[in-house]
Amino acid sequence: MSESMHVLDWLQHWYASQCDGEWEHEWGVTIGTLDNPGWTVRIDLEETDLEDREHPRRRITRGEDDWVMAWTSDRTFHLACGPRNLTEALGLFRAWASGGDAV
Repeated sequence: MSESMHVLDWLQHWYASQCDGEWEHEWGVTIGTLDNPGWTVRIDLEETDLEDREHPRRRITRGEDDWVMAWTSDRTFHLACGPRNLTEALGLFRAWASGGDAV
């Protein structure tokens, strides 16, 4: 199984484990696109075990279309990345949420 499938499976499991009949009505995970081009991800941490954890804004830049940013603000984990970095970005959330450091 590819790394992208592993991280997607993990994210699906994490999301499902937050759903308690109430959380999913107000919070969730949003994945969208940027026009530069790239991806944006917003993962709500409100009412999860992660809501009080912080992640300072960090950026890795390897090229014009090869970059990743990760940070928390307002009980939300934010990711932004280049057009081919979505798997890497989601892996940063997984590492951070699992107790490791992202970026």
